[in-house]
Amino acid sequence: MQERFREKYRLLGLKIAYYRKKRGYTQEQFAELIDKSWSFVSQVEANNGTKIKGISLETLFTISEKLEVPVDKFFIDD
Repeated sequence: MQERFREKYRLLGLKIAYYRKKRGYTQEQFAELIDKSWSFVSQVEANNGTKIKGISLETLFTISEKLEVPVDKFFIDD
């Protein structure tokens, strides 16, 4: 991830966390659902402070599908 996009990734992670929680999934449950590790989900959601993980479009589409949230919702300011 390029440093200049760090804030965008952080906001994306916060949106993913919001919709995950809205669906009632823990990070562990959601990780299993998208076939990723708990630590991956934690890093994507920027829950550990400094380490923010970027994701592929394939993973983003999977997240969107499993949360039943259109992909564009992750990028719209509410």
